[in-house]
Order: sequence, then C-alpha cells, then structure tokens
Amino acid sequence: MFQLYVFLFFLASLQSHAVTIGPVSDLVVANCDVSPDGFTRSAVLAGGTNPGPTIVAQKVASALHAQLFVDLMCIKGDTFKINVTNQLSNESMLTSTSIHWHGLAQQHSNQMDGTAFVTQCPIAPGHSFLYEFNAGNQVGTYWYHSHYGDQYCDGLRGPLIIYDPHDPYRSLYDIDDESTIITLTDWYNVPSPQVHEPALPDSVLINNVGRYDGGPDVPFAVIDVQPRKRYRFRLLSMACKPNYIFSIDGHNLTIIEVDGHYVKPLIVDSIQIYTGQRYSFILETDQTVDNYWVHANPDLGTNATAILRYAGSPNADPKNRTTLNSVALNETNLHPLSPVSSRLLGEPDVKLDLVLGSNKTTFTFSINGVQYTPPSVPVLLQILSGAMTAADLAPNGTVYVLPRNKVIEITFNTNISSGDPHPFHLHGHSFIVVRSAGSSGYNYVDPVTRDTVSAGNLGNYATIRFITDNPGPWFLHCHINWHISEGLAIVFAEAPEDVAASQPVNDAWKQLCPIFNSLPQQSFTSR
Repeated sequence: MFQLYVFLFFLASLQSHAVTIGPVSDLVVANCDVSPDGFTRSAVLAGGTNPGPTIVAQKVASALHAQLFVDLMCIKGDTFKINVTNQLSNESMLTSTSIHWHGLAQQHSNQMDGTAFVTQCPIAPGHSFLYEFNAGNQVGTYWYHSHYGDQYCDGLRGPLIIYDPHDPYRSLYDIDDESTIITLTDWYNVPSPQVHEPALPDSVLINNVGRYDGGPDVPFAVIDVQPRKRYRFRLLSMACKPNYIFSIDGHNLTIIEVDGHYVKPLIVDSIQIYTGQRYSFILETDQTVDNYWVHANPDLGTNATAILRYAGSPNADPKNRTTLNSVALNETNLHPLSPVSSRLLGEPDVKLDLVLGSNKTTFTFSINGVQYTPPSVPVLLQILSGAMTAADLAPNGTVYVLPRNKVIEITFNTNISSGDPHPFHLHGHSFIVVRSAGSSGYNYVDPVTRDTVSAGNLGNYATIRFITDNPGPWFLHCHINWHISEGLAIVFAEAPEDVAASQPVNDAWKQLCPIFNSLPQQSFTSR
C-alpha cells in the first residue's frame, strides 16, 4: 500500500508539471481535490494544479521536478495578458475570485491590481476577466494569489518570476530556472471559512509537500542539484500565517535579491522569511556528494523538512541533521546594490503613525483604533465616481488620502499582545526600511528596499518611506491573511484627483460589479 501511495504521489507531481502556459494565457480557476500532506480535501486551484500551472515564457518546465506550484516567468518589460475564468462551484469556500500580482507596482494599471473591493469587484462564477498590465522595469522574484477573503489559503497562489537580461550577478551562478524555486506555505485540512483562531496550520509545505501529525509519511520534496555548481535559488513565502526560519544543512546562503530588488551580497546560514517576502540566494554545491536536510521551521506548528540531493547520492533520507544557525539574517544588514534616491533619505513630506491594535474578545484588529471592513463599492470606483476626500470614501476611517509626488514616512507602532510578528505589504509601491522591527537604530544612508516588512511584536516599531508617484487606491495590510479578514488593513487613496486620467478602466472592469452584485451573497461564520 505504501509503495502504491508513493507511486500515485509521484504521478501527481508529473501531472502538475506537464501543464505549462505562457504569460499570455487563459487561467481557469476551479475546485479540485488535492492532498499535499496526504489528507485529501477540495481546494481552489488555478489550472487544475496546486497551487497552479507552470507559466513559462522562455522554456518548458521539466516534468521531473517535484515542486507543485506556479512558476510564472516572463522577460523584463513583457506585457502580461492573463485571462482568468472562474469555474468555482464548491460553496463551502468562496466561489467568486480575484488575482493580485504581489510586488508589481501596476503603474497606470491600478484596475489590474486584483484587490477585491479596493480596485475591483470579484470575478463571479461563470465569468472571466482579462488582467493586462506591463511590469515595466521591475525584475526579480514575485508571486500572485487570490485577494478575495481568505481564498488564497485554499490554494490559489504561485510564484511570478521576471528574469533580468542584465542581471548584475549573472556571472556568480550557473543555474536559475524552475528547478531553483522554493516555496513555503502553510496548509489547512479544512476549507478556509472553517479555520478559526488561533488558526493553527495542519502542515507546512516545502514546494507543496508536507506532513501532518498522525498522517501518512508523504515522501519529502527533493531539490536535485549537481556537484560543483552555483545555483540561484528563489525563496518565496506564500503562507497565510506563519513565518519561517529557512536553512540548508552544511551550506551557506548568499543573498542577492530581496522582494525584487538587488542587494549587496550577504552571506548567512539561515533566513527568517515572513509571509509575502521573497529572497534570492546563491548556493554553491561544494560539499560532499550526499543528501542534506532543508529546514522550514515555523513560529507555530510543526517543523518541515525537504531534501537537497546531490547527483550521485543515494535515494535516501539524510543521515545527519544540523539545526544550529550562527549567522542568521538580520534585516539591518541588507543594503541595496544601487544607491537609494537622496530624496527618500531626506526629511519626509508627510509622517503617518499607525498604531496596530487588537481585541482579544472579538478576535479583531485595528489601525489607529479603526477595524477595516471591505466596502460594498470598490474604492477605485468610488474615486472615479467623484469621491475625493477621506470623509467621502468608504470604509470610513480606514481610507487615508495622500498627496501626489510626496515622500511619505510610515511608522508602525505594534500594540498587539499576540505572539505573531505582523508582516505589512504595500500595494503599488516598494519602500525603503529606515528602521527594522526590533531595532532602535535608523538607517538614512543605505536602507534595504522591499515591499513587505515585519512590523514586529508588542512594543516594536518599524519605519518605511516611499514616494507617491503612482495615483490610485492602494492596500496596506498585514499579510497574515486571517488578520486582513479581522481588520488589520487600511487603503491609501493616492492623488485621487489624478486617478481618472492616469488609471483608465475598461468596459470589462466596469461590468465586474453589476455581475457580482447580482449574485446571492455568501456569508461564513466569523472566526
């Protein structure tokens, strides 16, 4: 029976990699049964695979790799045309959908950002929507996921890679392809509406393979490498809640990219990665030909392992285990490869203090005392209909109007007593991190640029800066997905007076709301 299970699992891996599509493609979202940790449940899948098909612009993905994820590849400057068709029908989960392209600025394409009730209404079952946008000069490691309720926790997520033909580090590595992408996710063996606080995952998945307590011994994910090569690995956290300490026994990790931005090489032996964050690191296969454990230790739940397997080593579990991490990543040690704009390093034009709060009785969160709840009319549509001030924009108290072409400084003051560090993601922009959570120092010389930052635990402060050069409504939220649903978010209405001219919408976008609003509304018990 065990051999049969392994064989079926292997066949499932091959099937997922046999499905490949390009950056100009149709992407069908539907319900299918999956069992990444050995427990079978219905999920929300793109292209019929968990989390989705491999979308490749330059090369065909190999069916021999064991990852089960989406690998969306394009060339710098390519235009994306992804036609998303919704065929969801399982009403134990959300049946409408949207797709957000995490980390892409969406310059002049705010309506393509994919954030339900901020930039669009969800796509109704039986309907489709064409996401069309250009990545501009952005390169590096990104991902995409549903941005409607907690839906991406049910499987709708995957990497998005933009290769750089002028990569300054290209001479430092030999291999960078679909086999060098490592995804970390949490998995729940019940549909997301049935997950209740404290939202403990059943398993941690490395490249979509994991184990749950009491479940079958699912074969570990295997990352195959050749001896004496240099690999650029792309590490993505696509989790809904935990952060992870990632490491590979016996190997150093040389970080060269953070959230789509090059950094000066930094050698570490472990990386703490929060949900929504991404890192590229160079790994040299200069150790004895053997099997080595890959670790993803979450801040809650069971530790996960995979195998780094040198060609020529036996098909077996590693014999030794090393868990000591003496050179752990510290965010303050990350510095940009290119100089930061001097304008960002000077005195900011606008300072915003955001106090993050919680209510233990109701399991809700707030920013500056107000809990975010999605409006019935998307903020973009409100702006296009003439609403220009915070007083006129819903949800009241959680929309902040920002002026055009100003330096904005945001300080997160974490006043939440729960143990989770809160990673905050800003749509439409990257930002510099002038103060990292847990640090008392400020860096006004060479701070790292990224799009998702930890605001830390109770009593921590973190400070970021960005320039308002992209008109539109942009979501700022904790990327612990359950916390968005519980209110830990706000919307920046950036230069609303310029939105109509700089962010034109098409007829298909205009039809999303009337179609969605005609549906019977789903309601799930609040967690």
